[in-house]
Amino acid sequence: MATEVVMPKLGATMEEGTIVSWLVQIGETVEEGDPIAEIQTDKIVLEIEAETTGVLLKTLYDAGAVVKVHENIAYLGEENESVEDLEKQSPSVSLQSAEEQIATPAEESAIQTRQLASGYKIRRTPAARKLAKDTQIDLRNFTGSGPLGRIQKIDVEKYLAEHSQKITPLAKKIAEDQEIDYRGITGSGTRGKIVKDDIITGSASENNGNQANVQDERRVPFIGMRKVIADRISSSAYTAPHVTLLSEIDMTKCVSLRKDLLPVIEKAEGLRISFNEILIKATAFALKLHPGMNISLEGNEIVYHFNINIGLAVAVPDGLVVPVLKDVEQKGLATITREAKMIGKQAREGKLSPDDMRESTFTISNLGMYAVDGFTPIINTPNAAILGVGRIQEKPVSVNGEVVVRSMMNLSLSFDHRIIDGAPAAAFLTDLKDTLENPLKLMI
Repeated sequence: MATEVVMPKLGATMEEGTIVSWLVQIGETVEEGDPIAEIQTDKIVLEIEAETTGVLLKTLYDAGAVVKVHENIAYLGEENESVEDLEKQSPSVSLQSAEEQIATPAEESAIQTRQLASGYKIRRTPAARKLAKDTQIDLRNFTGSGPLGRIQKIDVEKYLAEHSQKITPLAKKIAEDQEIDYRGITGSGTRGKIVKDDIITGSASENNGNQANVQDERRVPFIGMRKVIADRISSSAYTAPHVTLLSEIDMTKCVSLRKDLLPVIEKAEGLRISFNEILIKATAFALKLHPGMNISLEGNEIVYHFNINIGLAVAVPDGLVVPVLKDVEQKGLATITREAKMIGKQAREGKLSPDDMRESTFTISNLGMYAVDGFTPIINTPNAAILGVGRIQEKPVSVNGEVVVRSMMNLSLSFDHRIIDGAPAAAFLTDLKDTLENPLKLMI
């Protein structure tokens, strides 16, 4: 009998999800646990897995559609089975069962952990599984190009092409460096082997043939993560009156401190401490002195947070996520370095759980790795403030009446003027500046 695939509710605040893509075509067979579709919540991209083995009979929404939680989005069943009777029936998820299906934070994390676990089975699409089975290819040592390392049909096809067509190592390297698809090139070497000249000639012919077909633009749907980010940024910018304070920081002593700590923390954690971790620790130190900055506005209440949870803005493909370091005020630089590196890596690999991005009380956006001196960051609501960090560069400055070269950095503090006034924000930024210019305070 056919079964419904519904939009899951992952968290009490989730009301709808966006279908990013269908991973299975209508008519394809899936096994229990196979990914069927990718969905975008307001925080993260997740997969919907098949709860039974069967054939994807019908999809009710296209990629990009926004669907309410617990609404049916597809049918699984036996091949050629009719779904007309099911479609005539009322929605299968009652109000009571919908409430029961709200995932707690622990359940949410467990769902994500289960989806990310790689040991229990090979992550591959049904199409990739079928092609591998037909061609007797072992997928256990494959590295997939899909989300979360999932093996896709194109990965198997690429493997087949590379191992069925002979090519010299030099020609293969040139093709990979220049991103040339050599599968359709006829080799001029011994027994049809592709050589260097074949790659160069084929590339030139392809470029000449495509000159007349060059497009002057590319359009992509404004959906998924990019749309969610846009909505949240717009809401923050239009709702919270932003005020930004700027301050120039002498980071010379921090540069020296980092140099001294590098071998110590590398020996303890196997990781190199960066200025980002020192900034996180210094910010927590200053927030402890100014609890009125560690607040949020929720409805008609100003919430004063006792714990200091710092969100870190991390760039990911096609967007931005803000994983959270919890209880930073209680941790030393070695622990902060380990946790910040780990959560940043998980963010870039798409392996964050919803729980990793909850409960921030203050946010840091660091663009110091780019040629950016300063910027005006937008508050990550419901936080009341965000710190923007520019690059460190050596400059001539006046110190005690003498011109010397120092390592200088700009900080930008944006805050919600509805609940934070200018003077308290300036006092916080002043103490943060003092802490970074005298970082031994962090050792106390």
